[in-house]
Amino acid sequence: MRQELLSLPKGLAEEVSRNLVMVARLIDEDPEQAYAYARIALRLASRVAAVREAAGFAAYATQKYSEALAEFRASKRMTGSVELWPVMADCERGLGRPERALAMAGEPEVQKLDKAGQVEMRLVAAGARRDMGELDAAIVTLQSPELASNSVQPWTARLRYAYADALLAAGREDEAREWFAKTLEADKDGATDASDRLAEIDGVEFVDAAAVEEEEADLADDLADADDEDEDEAEVAAAERAADQAEYYDEDDEEYEPLDEADVDVTDEIVVVEDDERDKA
Repeated sequence: MRQELLSLPKGLAEEVSRNLVMVARLIDEDPEQAYAYARIALRLASRVAAVREAAGFAAYATQKYSEALAEFRASKRMTGSVELWPVMADCERGLGRPERALAMAGEPEVQKLDKAGQVEMRLVAAGARRDMGELDAAIVTLQSPELASNSVQPWTARLRYAYADALLAAGREDEAREWFAKTLEADKDGATDASDRLAEIDGVEFVDAAAVEEEEADLADDLADADDEDEDEAEVAAAERAADQAEYYDEDDEEYEPLDEADVDVTDEIVVVEDDERDKA
């Protein structure tokens, strides 16, 4: 890539390079944003094969398969390399043309691929077979020396996983479990969800700790809200009792005579009349 960018003016090369770096950085976590950067790079340097390739992968990541295929073809024309052949075939699958992907799997270009590329092409062909409802043929397509090998290569986990998944789809659960386990052995980076698939087959359910904590927090909030409501109700009840006491006299009663503040002398002495004195009166 660096050599290709050297053909551009220095300032332009730096700008294109920055955009390509952002494509590589974002393509997995934010493919739409990566696609936006790829379009900028493409607008600046459409005659650079590396730019066309990056634009193709960004479009592929956002499922714009027609656009991706066009960019991959352009890159292949510029470089003469067949390295992108498997992903081009997968674009055909994405466009709903699995028969074209299968045809590409039988082209001479496949023989020019390195081992990783040939395994990738086998995965695409098996996927095309499944697209066409040919499960048994997909299983046979994946059976290969690379699958049988005990050697762990960068493609081993994906190949074993695809084989296990096809077996499970065909109802061969015991065999599928065996190959999901083998996938797990090769998948040191956790690139597949083989452990989850194994647990699903075995009927094991995992508890999401984060979800449990969230439920507990929600329950605590509900209890706190309930306590607040109880306190509010208690305050209302107390206020109502105080109001009832303040309205001890009934204004509708003929004998009720409200007192003015001026008639009340807080210094008046309270006289206690004994029972004997009351009798004499």
